[in-house]
Amino acid sequence: MPPIAHQTAQDSFELGGKIFSSRFLLGTGKFRNKGELKASILSSNARIVTVALRRIDLERHDENILEYIPDGVTLLTNTSGARTADEAIRIARLARASGQGDWIKVEVINDSKYLLPDNEETIKATKALTAEGFIVLPYISPDLYVARRLVEAGATAIMPLGSFIGSNMGLRTREFIQVLINEIRVPMIVDAGIGAPSHACEAMEIGAAAVLVNTAVAIADNPPMMAKAFAQAVEAGRAAYLSGLPAKRPQGEASSPLTGFLFE
Repeated sequence: MPPIAHQTAQDSFELGGKIFSSRFLLGTGKFRNKGELKASILSSNARIVTVALRRIDLERHDENILEYIPDGVTLLTNTSGARTADEAIRIARLARASGQGDWIKVEVINDSKYLLPDNEETIKATKALTAEGFIVLPYISPDLYVARRLVEAGATAIMPLGSFIGSNMGLRTREFIQVLINEIRVPMIVDAGIGAPSHACEAMEIGAAAVLVNTAVAIADNPPMMAKAFAQAVEAGRAAYLSGLPAKRPQGEASSPLTGFLFE
């Protein structure tokens, strides 16, 4: 039996000039305590975690969230709280100046009801930040034309939402994400609304490069166990995608011959 595909050199997950051993990304918000956060990172072997700059203690006290992120994990600072491109740019620059690195998830939201990203402002922020040398992963409502403009702007990957952020509703935008996977050359990392390991598996089965989960892990009764379940689902979905899923059929087809029964 061949090894799990993501463990082979041929299927290495490369992003921003780095090679990662896991395609499961974990957000750090909503956890009951930082001990559960750290245990979830370790149990899932997540190698990229997202952190809102406003949750980072820049003076690095004992309760600083950064103290609970294991060594070797890449920090993806998000611009949570930004309502415009200018605000996102300022947050990214502050993150870099405070030593958080150049990896930025651009998140621009000025809609307080549905929390949908502002695609136009996201494009503006992405263009400006890539010009300054940031590794930018923009979070968007899936739209082919927007994705094309983000690639032109220099986005390292694109993060289309699966459904409303924090909703746990799964891949309600599946067909639109599939279009992006088929047409856009940079990796698609499905983000927002992923509420069960089966949702993560589904995203990987259709060809997503990775999945980011936060709420579903953080509010679970046992976050470390849930994080591990998500990581396993991501592996299973990726292996299914690489193995070549069979086409769906509108009628039954026997897996064994229907002739040759007893007495015939």
